[in-house]
Amino acid sequence: MPQQMIWFFLSIAFSFIAWGTVTARYIWPELRLRPRADALRPLLILHSFRFIGLAFLVPGVVSPDLPPAFAHSAAYGDIIAATLALLSLSLLPGAAGVAVAWIFSVWGSADILNAFYQANHAGLLAGQLGAAFFLPTLIVPLLLITHGLGFRILLRHQPQPAMQENRHFA
Repeated sequence: MPQQMIWFFLSIAFSFIAWGTVTARYIWPELRLRPRADALRPLLILHSFRFIGLAFLVPGVVSPDLPPAFAHSAAYGDIIAATLALLSLSLLPGAAGVAVAWIFSVWGSADILNAFYQANHAGLLAGQLGAAFFLPTLIVPLLLITHGLGFRILLRHQPQPAMQENRHFA
């Protein structure tokens, strides 16, 4: 394994530890008691910035040797994830917003895991990422952790507002 890949994977590991600490101490305590839609909104806003993945398509930002299979799947997967996040934000707190949040969460997680697969399959070297090196080493661990939070929030039991109103009038 080239030494640059050791530094690359070590950076990703430290990012997971740091973001995991931030999430456990500050993010989850703020979100866990909120209603589902209110808890999802900050996560969806964060993921709406995934348009930044288009940087993989910009010559000069990344090396001209960056494998196109990785660059295209990562960039287009991210822009689709950002679009789904924004669509879900616009539809919340309705059922359609929750449904799109599920689609976004499945798509967004699978997209990140596919990017790791494509990078490994194409033999990507960390130096080929150029200025986009910070995306997998700083941003992607946060995105994966917040996808986990999103699934946790979506799986929580959520009382139906209509049923609460009916009980109120009874």
